[in-house]
Amino acid sequence: MSDIKLFTLDQGKATELSGQSARLEKHLQQDVERNMPALLGVNFLASEYSTGKTHRGRIDSLGIDENNCPVIIEYKRHSNENVINQGLFYLDWLLDHQAEFRWLVMETLGREAANGIEWNGTRLICIASDFNRYDEHAVQQINRNIELMRYRYFSDNLLLLELVNARTAQINQDAQTSKTDSTASQIDTPITENKITTRGDKSQQERLAEAPPELLELYNNLCDYIESLGDEVQRKELKLYTAFKRIRNFASVLVLSGRDPRLQLYLKLPGEMAEEKDDKWMRNMSKTGHWGTGDLEVNVRTPEELEEAKQLVAKAYGES
Repeated sequence: MSDIKLFTLDQGKATELSGQSARLEKHLQQDVERNMPALLGVNFLASEYSTGKTHRGRIDSLGIDENNCPVIIEYKRHSNENVINQGLFYLDWLLDHQAEFRWLVMETLGREAANGIEWNGTRLICIASDFNRYDEHAVQQINRNIELMRYRYFSDNLLLLELVNARTAQINQDAQTSKTDSTASQIDTPITENKITTRGDKSQQERLAEAPPELLELYNNLCDYIESLGDEVQRKELKLYTAFKRIRNFASVLVLSGRDPRLQLYLKLPGEMAEEKDDKWMRNMSKTGHWGTGDLEVNVRTPEELEEAKQLVAKAYGES
């Protein structure tokens, strides 16, 4: 059981609040679905989604996250129910029915979102009152993107979500991209515009391969620093950028290796912070479309700028 305790302080006296599970699993599901962007950084798509007559299942919640990755969310009121295996069953179903999911995204969020799906980051979030050590060990043995989250209610208006364990899959990106392109071609005719990703965009891996040694050193230094901020930091290698998250993203890093080689960071900080700085160093992106997530753009070209940027990254991490 979770050892997290919550107290109220009244005139210096601490009183412990009693934690409890949801009265019904449906209550937990409804609370999460109504608040997915705030709680998980996920846009809600569907509830109790049917997997058809052959699979005969219902996915508790379907969404797409801030990196445009499909997300399955499964809930269990208690800890002794086999939520992980059930979620894996649905995860395999989703990867085999990409065209169906893409149509759902198009109908719910539009063509732009449907064309920008990042299949490599497809993940499963299991939310339960607790997990045991065998659950956590099993997740680390499975080559899938899986997150275990523990929940507790403290009174009617306090909900705790705690990331217990996370596994990032090692995926053959070339094979996965080939599979995705093949599936996507089934519905490419009505979807012709793509403002998020185009077939001609260079991937992050391609840009890294072209980057000068000095830029690669800055990139590796920055990534090592971000991962050292905490054990719960997750690094997600996506097609167009590298994302760092706890439960939600707090930093995205792009490697730009053209005429002006630099690292371009997008941080979950107010874009207005850029107004006092040189435009070449920081920009307010709150009203401008861009790869990655976050309103503050930070451009890093030198080791000195990298040290300044680390302070901003630490701030974004602390506020995430």
